Amino acid sequence: MLIRCRAGAVKVAAQNDFGDRIRAVMRAPQTGPTLRRFFVNTIFDSTFVILGILIASAFGDSPDLRIIIATIITSSVALGISTGVSVYEAETMEQNLRIREMERAMLHSLEDTNIGRTSQLTTLLIAAVNLVAPLVAGLITLTPFLVLGQEGVRAASLISVGLAFLILFVVGAMMGRSGGRNPWKQGFRMALAGFGAFIICYWIESLL
Repeated sequence: MLIRCRAGAVKVAAQNDFGDRIRAVMRAPQTGPTLRRFFVNTIFDSTFVILGILIASAFGDSPDLRIIIATIITSSVALGISTGVSVYEAETMEQNLRIREMERAMLHSLEDTNIGRTSQLTTLLIAAVNLVAPLVAGLITLTPFLVLGQEGVRAASLISVGLAFLILFVVGAMMGRSGGRNPWKQGFRMALAGFGAFIICYWIESLL
């Protein structure tokens, strides 16, 4: 019984320590802007990719619901893994360089310190954000097809494109607000860029 109590106490302490580390990371002045920047950039790129997928698979002569759903899901997962892994590797390198500079200045290893552990956790959070962003865009644009099914695939395609424009508008508004610019104007610019990409890609698809 005593062993179980001690094990439970150790588990709670570990959870509290992890929670403290998360809060410490989020309190760091550079964490919030970095997470926001990566999320916005990744979901922006992912939405443009999904627009291209919709044009190629949903606006053809005989759109197939299974192909549309499979393409959006697999592309979103692939984008999530790609961006998550690439950002993790890049951020790990940058964080290691920063830690080494601090170690040279302090003449002391930071590997098993709170600074070192916080650095590792920051990298994991940034990578996780980049992993999730394409999945969010994919899930939002996929919803009309799951609801309407094969019979309503044409209507679902139009709704999905509209949702993609909405994502771009919201992302643009977030960029504008965080950058001290007019969020409505910035959101409209991003949505307009998406509309331009849609028109160009639709024209290319019609030529093939």
